Amino acid sequence: MIPIGDLARRAGVKASALRFYEAEGLLASARSAGGRRHYPRAELRRVAFIRAAQAVGLSLDEIRSALASLPGNRTPTKADWEKLSRGWRPLLDAKIAQMTRLRDTLTNCIGCGCLSLKACALYNPGDAARAKGAGARYLMGNRPTVTKPESRTRGPRTT
Repeated sequence: MIPIGDLARRAGVKASALRFYEAEGLLASARSAGGRRHYPRAELRRVAFIRAAQAVGLSLDEIRSALASLPGNRTPTKADWEKLSRGWRPLLDAKIAQMTRLRDTLTNCIGCGCLSLKACALYNPGDAARAKGAGARYLMGNRPTVTKPESRTRGPRTT
């Protein structure tokens, strides 16, 4: 068993983070006779797993679900990590695509429907992004609706 302070130092996190992870059901501790938290040594690997999963952008719910999928709620092994990380690949690919769109369109309208930028009249005429749903629609992958200039109809030709 490792006292909370030692686990925090070894894991590179604050003790408050360990208490938070425990409150979220990601870690488990035992209490000493004096009421202090002590963690099994294997929790060090769980903290590393949590931190790595957070670094790739997973939510606490996704991390909790991954840990709960392990037999007996045990600490992840290398094989577990490989299996779980393969399952996260589509999520990571979507996040990478979203960040690429953000980078490539950062100076343009994001399709939020604010109509506050002069360019919005070009990128979001008539607040068309609103019809696609809430939020920054163009950053979420929707494409701006291309509107063609009104064509002028000619009357009958006179000769």
